[in-house]
Formats: sequence, structure tokens, C-alpha cells
Amino acid sequence: MKNQPNIEKSTLHPRNNHRSRYDFETLYLKSPELKPFVFINEHEIETIDFSNPEAVKSLNKALLKTYYGILDWNLPKDYLCPPIPGRADYIHYIADLLAEVNDGIIPTGNEIMGLDIGVGANCIYPILGNAIYDWSFVATDINSSAIENCVDIIEKNPHLNEVISLQQQLNSRFIFKDIIQPEDKFAFTICNPPFHASKEEADKSSSRKVSNLTQQKTANPILNFGGQNNELWCDGGELSFITQMIFESVKYPKQCYWFTTLVSKKDHLKSIYKTLNNVGAATIKTIEMTQGQKISRLVAWTFLSEKQRKDWKF
Repeated sequence: MKNQPNIEKSTLHPRNNHRSRYDFETLYLKSPELKPFVFINEHEIETIDFSNPEAVKSLNKALLKTYYGILDWNLPKDYLCPPIPGRADYIHYIADLLAEVNDGIIPTGNEIMGLDIGVGANCIYPILGNAIYDWSFVATDINSSAIENCVDIIEKNPHLNEVISLQQQLNSRFIFKDIIQPEDKFAFTICNPPFHASKEEADKSSSRKVSNLTQQKTANPILNFGGQNNELWCDGGELSFITQMIFESVKYPKQCYWFTTLVSKKDHLKSIYKTLNNVGAATIKTIEMTQGQKISRLVAWTFLSEKQRKDWKF
């Protein structure tokens, strides 16, 4: 293998642990099960087959153990396996948002509470947020199996027991209703919404993703890229979900500093801004995030007045 320069991934957040090429030797030491999935590609660089879900899951386990103190992490078959670097970026950009209104200082500690909408089975945002900034989380999902797997992850990593609270959203029509209680005060919400408007649209997207990685057509994309229906698609797709989230957020204007969501499709921004202005959002921010060839955006909004923002105690 050639001695390759450790090129930095400059598109990732400056504080992201994964800006450099994966150090597989270090990852092996923490997680030997990763080694069988690693090979040397045509450029004589160590890598894995990113179209192989078992390889990606094994890489995630190694990254979580090496960089984030997670002793044991697993994911049921057919659930989304998240890219750790991109998820970490979202956490870092939220930290920047909080620092902007805190004299440039990132607020840390478990008194800083985040609300994860659609935590999935992987529990990844609460894990990263707690490991990096010591934040606490309420994590919600409509899928009981996803919640059960998060319970299992927390049980196998006891330090998470006091900092992650899980709640199942029993009514799929709602996002914040029955989750945000009168006494709650969240520094932020975080959400990776379902992108697609139908199962067929989700399947086509997965097929394209696999084809791009393998240069071959695939007839069974879901075996390559997992995802439960509620993780991948909902009626009306991403725009409908985010619009519903905005309308519900109006009911909790003083209980959350920043409401945030990922927006995958740039074409949706105009409609999202219009809805936010119509409901009276006091401040709206958009942050572009890039990982490899994928570009997404973080949209954040708050209803707090200038005085209320100054009075907010982190």
C-alpha cells in the first residue's frame, strides 16, 4: 500500500473528528470485527464497501467505540445505518447556533436539553450530542421497535441512562403534541425528516444510491440500504413533514430556543421560508452542510423576541 497523504475533508465542520481519512489501524484496535470488511482499493487506499450494510454497520461500531465511548451499539436489520461524520456535523452546527446567543461560548453539560424528533433505532444524535458536548436528550419515534432498540443501546452503555429519555409518539399525525410538556425547556430540536413521498420514490432513490457506489444496477435496494417506511417516506414527503413541524412549533414558542431540521431538497426552501414568515418566526437561519457529494441544509427558527433571547439561561 502506498503511503497516502491524509487529505482533510474540508467540507466537514472544523471540529468534526472525521475530517481526515479513516485510521483503520486505530479502529481495528478498538473493534477487531471491522477488519474483515477492509480492503485495499485500486488507488491502494484502505477502505470498505459502502454498499454493504454489514460493513457500514461495523465501521459505525468502530467509530462510536473509538471516538465517542460507546461500548456496544447494534442495529436491527432493515433500519437506517447513519453516516457518523454527517450526523456529527449537525450536532456541531447546533452547538454553533447556541454559541451565537451565548457570548460565543458553546453551552455544555447535561442541563442543556435537546429534543430528537424521529430518533430511529440508531439513537445516533443523542449519542453524539452527549459524547461531544455532554448534552441531555428527549428522543422520540412513532415506531415501537425503534424505541426498543434504543433502550437496548442505552442498557449496554449505562452512562447514557441518565441523559437520554425515550418517548414513543403514539399519534402519527403529530410531532410535538404530547411530547413537549408544559414544564419542558429545550435548547434545540433536531430532526432528519423522511425525504420521500412514497415507498416507490424511496426505493428508486436507494437503487440510484447503490448503483452510484457499485456501478451496477440493483433489483433489491432495501437490502443494501435499510430503512423502515417511517424513516424513508411519509405522505407529502419532506416538505409536508417540515410544514407540519413548523405549524406545531408555533404552539411552543417559549419552550424551545431553536427549532431545527435537515432539508434535503433545496427546492423546498422557498416554501419553508414562506411558512416560517407566515407563522411569525422571529429569526430564521440556514446552514449548508456537505458530506462527499451530498449537500443538505440545516434550517433553524425561533419565536423568541430579542429580550426573551437575552433572558434565556443555558
